[in-house]
Amino acid sequence: MGKKFERELRGRMISLEELEEWKKKRDAVILAHYYVRPEVQALADYIGDSYFLSKKATELANKTIVLCGVTFMGESAKLLNPDKTVLMPDLAADCPMAHMVTKETVQAARDQYDDLAVVCYINSTQEIKSWSDVCVTSANAVKIVKNLPNKHILFIPDRNLAHFVAAAVPEKEFIYNEGFCIVHEFMQVEELLDLKAEHPDAKVLVHPECNHKIIEIADFIGSTSGIINFAGESRDKEFIIGTECGVLAKLKERRPDAEFYFPETTPTCVNMKKITPEKVLHVLKTGENEIHAKPETEGAAKNALARMLELAGK
Repeated sequence: MGKKFERELRGRMISLEELEEWKKKRDAVILAHYYVRPEVQALADYIGDSYFLSKKATELANKTIVLCGVTFMGESAKLLNPDKTVLMPDLAADCPMAHMVTKETVQAARDQYDDLAVVCYINSTQEIKSWSDVCVTSANAVKIVKNLPNKHILFIPDRNLAHFVAAAVPEKEFIYNEGFCIVHEFMQVEELLDLKAEHPDAKVLVHPECNHKIIEIADFIGSTSGIINFAGESRDKEFIIGTECGVLAKLKERRPDAEFYFPETTPTCVNMKKITPEKVLHVLKTGENEIHAKPETEGAAKNALARMLELAGK
């Protein structure tokens, strides 16, 4: 932190010195998802996608984690770090997709298939994780499903990521749930095609949570970190980005020489954007918005996350 953040934080009603003071008092580390505001990313000690943040939380010695993201991320951090304090800058920052599956759907699949694995996208509540055998992220889902011995896979809650993984692992039989990310599901393919017409040399990079029409026109399909790495390592100078707009800060950092184009209807997660620097400082000062694991589902949910880390490392 320091001078390089002055531009991002200009006009915000916080003091960097005060922030650092409270971080020291609480022995805190700030973790931020790529989709939060650029000025919040500027405050963070670590920035990443869901997989990076869940893994990083287990590697840090700090007693307090300030998780700048949506609620399920704070829950995951707490499950993996039960002895640490996890604070959320805004508890109203929730993910609609994280709730889009019922226990009845899961139980019906378990009743039908003896060799079923319930694979749960990390973008889900603690309770939904507890119904599952293993968690995955968009970055590691293909690898983990390939490593599972089970033939039948119920993938919850996101149908679009499920179809992407199924195409990469044709030897498995998939059962689909009807959940989706509202940001990626409703992205308009016509808007990306208009951009492609305006910039014919631009590569189209999209997230696997996108609807199938978007997926079909993509040059690259990958997690948020995968999109960043693709652009960072590419020799191309123009990119059409089919994911949440918060990723632009890291893309520009990696490729200041490149141009990035987003659809006319800018893909924006309103929940991620609820996090502000002021709210980060507020929870550091007050200790408010602490995440507590729910005892009745804690063990099973933690096991699903732990198995994710185990299988992703193989």
